[in-house]
Amino acid sequence: MAVQIVMDHSGDSRHFFDNSNAEALVEAEKLFVQFTNKGYTAAVRKGPGEVTRITAFDPAAEETLFFPRLVGG
Repeated sequence: MAVQIVMDHSGDSRHFFDNSNAEALVEAEKLFVQFTNKGYTAAVRKGPGEVTRITAFDPAAEETLFFPRLVGG
């Protein structure tokens, strides 16, 4: 079971999906596009302590993290 974790001001939400199910992959890709279009950065965990930024949906990723842009000032 794969998961998309969305971080925001209220904490995080998790969207679980079966990456062997074609319909679930379509929905997961829609969520990926939705959050990246809103300006969220997407990253996948490749191993312990190893995270890589991605710009396209990876159907093989077991965990994708979305976090909003940081605003300084």
